[in-house]
Amino acid sequence: MKNKCVFIFAFIFLPVLLRAQVQPAKYVVLITIDGLRPEFYLDPSWGMVNLRHLMEEGVAAKGVNPVFPSVTYPDHTSIITGVTPAKHGIYFNSPFRPNGESGQSYVYYDSIKVPTLFDAMRKAGRTTADIIWPVTVHAPIDYNVPDIAQPGSKDRRGITASTVNPPGLWNVLQDSAVGQLGIADWNMFDDEMGMDENIGRMGAYLIRVHKPGLTAIHFAAADHYQHQYGRDGYMVRAAVAGIDRGLKTVLEAIQRVGIRDSTVIIVTGDHGFEDVYRTFQPNVLLKKSGLMVDVKKDQWRAQFYQQGGCTFLVLKDPADKRAEEIVRGLLRGLPDSVKQYFKIIEKEELEKRGAFPGAVLALTGLKGTSFGSKQEGGLMDVLPVVKGNHGFYPDHKEIRTGFVAVGPGLKKGVVLEEMNIVDICPLIVRLTGVAFGPMDGKVYPEMLSEK
Repeated sequence: MKNKCVFIFAFIFLPVLLRAQVQPAKYVVLITIDGLRPEFYLDPSWGMVNLRHLMEEGVAAKGVNPVFPSVTYPDHTSIITGVTPAKHGIYFNSPFRPNGESGQSYVYYDSIKVPTLFDAMRKAGRTTADIIWPVTVHAPIDYNVPDIAQPGSKDRRGITASTVNPPGLWNVLQDSAVGQLGIADWNMFDDEMGMDENIGRMGAYLIRVHKPGLTAIHFAAADHYQHQYGRDGYMVRAAVAGIDRGLKTVLEAIQRVGIRDSTVIIVTGDHGFEDVYRTFQPNVLLKKSGLMVDVKKDQWRAQFYQQGGCTFLVLKDPADKRAEEIVRGLLRGLPDSVKQYFKIIEKEELEKRGAFPGAVLALTGLKGTSFGSKQEGGLMDVLPVVKGNHGFYPDHKEIRTGFVAVGPGLKKGVVLEEMNIVDICPLIVRLTGVAFGPMDGKVYPEMLSEK
């Protein structure tokens, strides 16, 4: 009888006791490397020794599929919401403006249509912080240094100082973390990487002093130099190595304040990159056909809105089927020497991907082709040097980004073949135990530890 009671106790209560030992993570440090490619940590020649060490200590993925378009602001918003752009509302880096006027990117937090991790942490009573996380101006973040630039100006300092929270945080960070910043220290110019260094130092300072429940840090230089030099330029490798040192600065801060064992560290990205050799200008076709007379005067029926490696067709009147037929006819009528450089993404596929609902179709570039917005001149521009771009339809490995995570609740040495960018938020919710609504992503049980 005694042995039977012991067996019953072990069968019923021991699993409960074991699960109770897996405590939710108290802190999350979420780091994005803009333009992170999986080879940066899978291939030791890239020199990311700190990120490779995290991979060996935790879990990783050989590739993470971004949303469509595979550009910075929609992907970052999907990371913190777990849903696609059709739901969270950040469809592109900058809103589509029908009259073609230039303007500010999606920077204001109230542009996001669904709750985020920042909201969930606040409701759970945890403090939050960020360093240039996209779409965070006026966000409910306790220590907020948003990603914002003055259109037409290279000097980001003034507009950043005016939008930080709490007021005066900019001066505190200069006094205590980075020193007095010049223009190049908070921007990216040719062969300059000072901004990423200062991003790492600011993030480390906020962790040391405030120990936020969620700290989100965005390193940007790898994206900048891949655009400028292509996937494998010298400055790309220099930027990647610099970011790895910035990562170590953040890791040292976590260690120094004694929260390493209770912190989940996630390093991910927003998109991969492709080398590009030419630019396709589809609005030239629409202009010649009479579908775009003068967008500034609102005289247009159809126009393409480019996002680097893709472009979306928008109709002024969504019911204007004749305009759509004309555009399709123009595309079909192109010679094969041009059609080989793009693929049509139909409306049904856009809906499945949760892309911009206002488009009737999209084009994605092939064979190193990106898109432009010119209405005059040649249909195809050949670039004088190799550049890099993203935005492409996420159905191939080059456009995938990466993922590495370590901390309480995660196994060691697990490497997934593939995951999606919307899967990151569900994992954070699972590891922290914060309340959150429905998401498009999922949790991979093979990542999770039982102890």
